[in-house]
Parts: sequence; structure tokens; C-alpha cells
Amino acid sequence: MSILTSVFAALGSYYPEANPSLQGQNLFTQKDLASIQNMDKQIYRLIGKAPTLAAMAYRVRQGRHFITPPPGLSYTGSFLYQMDCLGQQEYKPNPVLERALDILFLLHADHELNASTTTVLQAASSLTDPYSAIATGCASLYGPLHGGANEAVIRMLISIGTPDKVPEFLEKVKRREKMLSGFGHRVYKTTDPRSYIIRKTADEVFKVTGKDPLVETAMRLHDLALKDEYFVKRNLYPNVDFWWVLNS
Repeated sequence: MSILTSVFAALGSYYPEANPSLQGQNLFTQKDLASIQNMDKQIYRLIGKAPTLAAMAYRVRQGRHFITPPPGLSYTGSFLYQMDCLGQQEYKPNPVLERALDILFLLHADHELNASTTTVLQAASSLTDPYSAIATGCASLYGPLHGGANEAVIRMLISIGTPDKVPEFLEKVKRREKMLSGFGHRVYKTTDPRSYIIRKTADEVFKVTGKDPLVETAMRLHDLALKDEYFVKRNLYPNVDFWWVLNS
């Protein structure tokens, strides 16, 4: 995420026509056709470049070469291709995985005014350029209480280990010796409605990839926590970050 944050911020230097600090503070607020078209162009650029930049950041960390976007694939298909292709001439992402990622993207896009969205709006209110504003959102998303929550769930499941260790872990959570990640939500006081869709999607993914051993641990944690009065009283139900891990 630090790579992605930096790259988005750097993009602003490539498009001075999109910077109100350079072109005047009414660049995007004139409400005429030229102003609207200019803003739309930056939105298209950001949406279009995001999967390529994210895949590039992933491959850099993997020690792999950068791959240019292929023609003829869907948005998520292109993203998966750029992450996973190892040079095969006829490589195409699995359509089941492609559809699963598409669903996950939609469920996360169609959401509330969360931390990263608020951060982007706060930065944009100063009339900074769109690329710098998005970079601030990426920085917010990096935190373990927001986008980093997915990774926190994985680390928690790894630390638990096998399903038989789950009861002991939950007792430590009650004694505040351990942190329970992937449960609870500031808005949803019952199960996150998106989790039902993600769980169904995960079943389709497992038919292709097989189940990771951590999935059994996750399911055991889910079942025991939902039956435990301690967590039910506190409205600690599995959220979308918990179920996202099943598709990771």
C-alpha cells in the first residue's frame, strides 16, 4: 500500500492540467462542459490505472517483472492477468476467480462513507488535485482498522493455527489478552449483509482452488463466536473483512 500511495501521488506531476494549484482554483468548479470533461478524464485515468498500479506494486514485492495490461480482458480479468501471468502466451484468468473478484470489488465500492472515502473528501475540499486526494485515501486504507483489517484477520487465523485452538483463543479475547479481528462494525449491529454474498462466492472459489487449512479455523471461529453470549451481547458479528479472507 505504501507503493500504491506513493505512485498515485506521483501521478499528479504527470497531469498539470488537472491541478487547481497550477491552473486556478475554479478548474473543476466552473460547472461548464470543459470543466466537467476535465474532471471526467481524471476519473477515467484513476479507475483505469488503479489495477495496473496495484498489480505492479504486488509484482515488485514478489520480485517479478512488470506486465503491461493485456487487450480484450475485463477490468478484473486484466488485474488478475497482470498479477499472476508468468509469461504464458495463452494465459487467461480463471473465469470463476474473475467473477469472484468482480463481486468483491462491487461490494466494497457500494458501501458507506468510510475512513478512506472521508479522507479523500477532506483532502479534496482544499482543491488539491484528484491524484493527491486519492493518495490520501490509500494512506487511510493502509491502516489495520480499515483496509488492513483483511491482513489482520489472516494474521489472527495464522496465530490461532488449527480449529481445536479456537476455544482457547476466544477465552483470551474475553480476558483482553488477544484481539478479535474481522468481527463487529460501526454501522451494522448484526451480521454484515455483504457477508452472505461473499460466503456464497467463496464456495464457488473453493471448487477451483480447494480449501486453505485456515478456512476450517475461520469457520470454527465463526460458529463458536456466534454462539457465545459474550460476543452476541456486544454485537460482534463477522464483518466483510472476515469473509474477504476466505476468497483471498
